[in-house]
Amino acid sequence: MQLGGQRSSGNVEDRRGIGVGGGVGIGTIVIAVVAYFLGIDPTAVINMAQQVQPEQQQAPRDPNAPKDEGQVFVEKVLGSTEDVWKRQMQGYREPKLVLFSGAVKSACGMGQAAMGPFYCPPDERVYIDLAFYKDLRDRFRAPGDFAQAYVIAHEVGHHVQTVTGIEGQVRQLQQQDAGRQNELSVKLELQADCLAGIWAQSVYEQGDLESGDIEEGLGAAQAVGDDRIQASAGVTVNPETWTHGSAEQRSQWFNTGFKSGDPAACDTFGS
Repeated sequence: MQLGGQRSSGNVEDRRGIGVGGGVGIGTIVIAVVAYFLGIDPTAVINMAQQVQPEQQQAPRDPNAPKDEGQVFVEKVLGSTEDVWKRQMQGYREPKLVLFSGAVKSACGMGQAAMGPFYCPPDERVYIDLAFYKDLRDRFRAPGDFAQAYVIAHEVGHHVQTVTGIEGQVRQLQQQDAGRQNELSVKLELQADCLAGIWAQSVYEQGDLESGDIEEGLGAAQAVGDDRIQASAGVTVNPETWTHGSAEQRSQWFNTGFKSGDPAACDTFGS
């Protein structure tokens, strides 16, 4: 992926090395993972643990130090998403992206690196620990810079859903019908994959993609499918517990967005 000519976003906050309340041990993470596969919100487990564990302190980063390669990459990818969605949506408001290490406080509660990147609608921020990219390469077998960019584009897709009101409507439906919570969550996630595909199509039209980039994006979408995550964790693959969709569904919807370049094609709720 070629980002040399892409402008850098000014909406990246670097909170790496900033101490936050409540470190979470490996035992809590294991319990949270089990809770996830039982259909329980793992953030509830982690937030409870945060309330009873002491604060962890990390050495703060020097604010005057040069930006590292990871931050420069994130700023350029985020900048490209801003340009794409400003063209697609009138009055688009840009999200913030927060870099953190280990744990971070958000308006959605305490976030942990073990949970992976996430988007928080109340504060309209994307949160990512760059150590996740090592997991993406080694654990999920999805290497490549475009695979990393897809992760950011997917989370920005959730921001697009917030700006358009889709996210709020889905949360309301989930409250009204608890039996459809997982089903609606899957549709929301697949739509974010489709929106990431729209971003990818725009980057392709600009001539910034290299050979193999789209394959990297499709591979990343497949790698984080619920069925693959459950299988790798050694638990029974159970579609009723899915919250993000299967490997096939995720790559299919990313490809739908890429081929169409049209948000109207991303109606996962009507499909």
